[in-house]
Amino acid sequence: MSFINNPSINAENDASSFVLAPGDVLPDSVLADLRTDHAGETGAVFIYLGILQFTRNPTLRAFAEQHMTTEQSHLQLVESWLPKAHYSHLLPLWRLAGFLTGALPALVSSRAVYVTIQAVETFVNQHYDDQVRSLESKPALHKLRQIMIACQHDEVAHRDQAAAALGMKKIGLLLGLWSALVGAGSRAAVAVCRYV
Repeated sequence: MSFINNPSINAENDASSFVLAPGDVLPDSVLADLRTDHAGETGAVFIYLGILQFTRNPTLRAFAEQHMTTEQSHLQLVESWLPKAHYSHLLPLWRLAGFLTGALPALVSSRAVYVTIQAVETFVNQHYDDQVRSLESKPALHKLRQIMIACQHDEVAHRDQAAAALGMKKIGLLLGLWSALVGAGSRAAVAVCRYV
């Protein structure tokens, strides 16, 4: 289920009478987190564009199209909170990195794509979880926290769909190394995006 259909997003059950909304001035730490989310969701859209550019497998194309739609929704949502002045200056790099992260495995096999998505979404789940925990202590950002929870839910669903498509068969050494590289690259990108 996508966050768009999640009733908790639209609920008016704020934890405080003082609630920040898109367009309000946000703390620097929250802006840094949102910058990483914006870059990550941009990269995610380009991962699926890379997959769609090179795969002809109808099942994989449907998987990529469905997930890209969700990632585009996430990107629009983050953009509603993050002023353009705070976007990462390296967005062209994140687009290219995302495209290659989708295109390269799509040139190899469907299994390589599913391993990639599982690795990316495993990292993204933890990344959103850290933000959700951080926002717990900021009741004025209750609405943003609910959005992060909903986005995290979608990313976990993507991870689990990729894992189900992989099945129980071991992924092998090369795909294991690729998975580790994708996870390390995701962590490095987030570390850089917090500042650039």
